[in-house]
Amino acid sequence: MAVVKSPLPEPARQVTHDALQSTLVDLLGLSLIGKQAHWNIVGPRFRSVHLQLDEVVAAARGFADTVAERASALGLPPDGRPETIASSFTLPSPKDGWLRDEEVVQVIAETLGAAIGRLRERITATEEADPVTQDLLIGITAELEKQRWMFEAENVTS
Repeated sequence: MAVVKSPLPEPARQVTHDALQSTLVDLLGLSLIGKQAHWNIVGPRFRSVHLQLDEVVAAARGFADTVAERASALGLPPDGRPETIASSFTLPSPKDGWLRDEEVVQVIAETLGAAIGRLRERITATEEADPVTQDLLIGITAELEKQRWMFEAENVTS
C-alpha cells in the first residue's frame, strides 16, 4: 500500500531509499552508542565527555527524524524498528561495562568517522538521483564532522 506516491523515477527512488534507510540505521545506532557511552564513562574527563555525548545523541536523534520524514515525504517508508537496527547496524561500538574516558573518546571518534565515510558515499550516490536528499546528507555530514573533530581534539597529546 503506497500512501504517498514518490515524485522520483524508479531508479532514483531506489537509490534515494537505500541512502535514506541506511542513514537512518546509522543515526539511530549512533544515538544508542552515544547513550551507552554516556551511561558508562568513567575517568577524569567524565563530566565534559558525558555532556559532549549528549550533543552527539541529540544531533543523531534529530537527524534521524529528519531523514525518516524525508523518506516518508518521498513515499519511501522508513524502518526504524529495533530489529532492523540490530540486524543492519555495522558501525564500531564500545565494549560493554565501564569505559575509561579516553576509550569513549576513541570509539566515538571512530564511530563518527565510519558514519561520515558512509554518508560521503551516499552523497555521491544521490547527486543525480535526488539532489534534495543529497543536500540533507551534506548537512548531516557537516555536523558529524564537527562532532568528530571535537572528540579527536580530546585525545591529542603534546
